[in-house]
Amino acid sequence: MKFSFLDLFRHLPRFRKPRQWHFLLLFPWFIPVISYWIIGERYLSDFWTFVWATLLNLAIASGCQLSLDKLTQMVVRRYPNFGQTWQRVWRLLLVFMLVTPVFILGGIFLYDTFHLFGYHHNPAMTGKILLLNLVANLVSVGIDEGVYSLNKWRENTLEKEQLKKVNLQSQYESLKSQVNPHFLFNSLNSLSSLIADEPERAEEFVDEMSKVYRYLLQTNEDELTTLETELTFIQSYFHLLKTRYGAGIRLEIGVTEPFQTYRLPPLTLQMLVENAVKHNVIHSNKPLLIEIKTTQVGRLIVRNNLQRKTGRVASNQVGLSNILAKYRLLAQTDPIVTSDQTYFTVALPLLAPEGS
Repeated sequence: MKFSFLDLFRHLPRFRKPRQWHFLLLFPWFIPVISYWIIGERYLSDFWTFVWATLLNLAIASGCQLSLDKLTQMVVRRYPNFGQTWQRVWRLLLVFMLVTPVFILGGIFLYDTFHLFGYHHNPAMTGKILLLNLVANLVSVGIDEGVYSLNKWRENTLEKEQLKKVNLQSQYESLKSQVNPHFLFNSLNSLSSLIADEPERAEEFVDEMSKVYRYLLQTNEDELTTLETELTFIQSYFHLLKTRYGAGIRLEIGVTEPFQTYRLPPLTLQMLVENAVKHNVIHSNKPLLIEIKTTQVGRLIVRNNLQRKTGRVASNQVGLSNILAKYRLLAQTDPIVTSDQTYFTVALPLLAPEGS
């Protein structure tokens, strides 16, 4: 039985939530130590003093813990990614260093004001308590961040593995759709009609066809590709469609130069163009127009005019499902799919260039 390194991540136990680590740090050692330093020997020699002082300090610590939980969650929600570790850590340290002294000094003020358990303020002991709190904060944030980062690393590793599977599936589905007998028959039929009458166009058709298949076979190498690369491929793919359908199909590309280096999952455009061809009537008197353009806010719009086929078209929605799955595994916002009486539109988020 084979056991991969990734299987190890799948079987690692889920670690406790950060607030549980805080509680383990506070009790059983932190609260008794602080209580002993505040009250002195009486804390250990008198049973009821031990009980009531422990309960009081535990209540103060619980209030502190609730405050830390709320603020910690805010920081983690704002900086959740593995690559944002430093931004997250220094903010967590700031939260701990500001909140915990407030509760400690507030508790000491309470003891001193009401002379609880015979307490009299000792500045040296207060400094000692704050120093211990500093160490506890560093250890607590260190454990929290270690647990959180390990879990995020594991999640990222598993998500990358899933993304590879989705990429392979989409590559397989795209390749399968292009090598099925129907597609090959149409392509070869188009090529056959060109060979005798237009040999130069036939040669160009074969060249574009080889580019399509080469790209389809190489798409599993990367999770993302540049928009420029995808557009180059889609023009080769459209050349095959144009040869077959002639004036019945048109492609308009309006991508501004700055977005050429932005990235998206490979084969995204091919699946959307194929979807438009599959579900719409294509005729020279009623051409299918496919538009690919960018918006100012960094979205890629792919839309086609709607002229649905009257017959029932078999569809398993693999193309759109693959696109949605890829964006989710990349932790990106979902593409927006809209349809009205005139157009079918898909708005795709574009990812910033690598290294930006």
